[in-house]
Amino acid sequence: MGRPREFEIDEALDQALELFWRQGYEGTSLSDLTDAMGITRPSLYAAFGNKEELFRKALDRYDDTCMAFTRTALKEPTARKVVDKLLHGFADAQTDQTHPAGCMGLNGALACSEEAEPIKQELAGRRVAGEIALGRRLEEARAAGDLPADCAPADLARYVMTMAHGMAIQASSGASRDALYTVVAMTLKAWPSA
Repeated sequence: MGRPREFEIDEALDQALELFWRQGYEGTSLSDLTDAMGITRPSLYAAFGNKEELFRKALDRYDDTCMAFTRTALKEPTARKVVDKLLHGFADAQTDQTHPAGCMGLNGALACSEEAEPIKQELAGRRVAGEIALGRRLEEARAAGDLPADCAPADLARYVMTMAHGMAIQASSGASRDALYTVVAMTLKAWPSA
């Protein structure tokens, strides 16, 4: 019979998430992780695998918690409401005082070397997946007559996600929630109507 774990998995994962969010993937060492998580290296490896696997698990946790609003936003009844809820959700998450400013997905990989290329690709893939999901929802809106027939849903989705990522960089640089809300309002003023 193995020894029981000496730590709570979710709490340790939350500590890793916070550290990766604040310092990025490459800026976070295994020693940083074990210190923050309060565990030994063998315990980290046994529970989470290597650093790359831990980062992916932290990203999944980030998506399930901090980014959960993205899934509910896509269920809004109109394209404008989808984008409104999405961008306000990003502004709220990016300026939440209980977490580092900005976006873990962007903070985590802005300065990745060749050695961390798999992480960079993982993050890029997740960003593309979010953009594709939004594009599909906007395609549904266009088919329902909620967007002009001549609009391009994929281009609109790219525009919205570019605004969201730009807001994350602004938040990382100290922009306030009110400042990001102003960006959201300006974006919504330019939103096409059917």
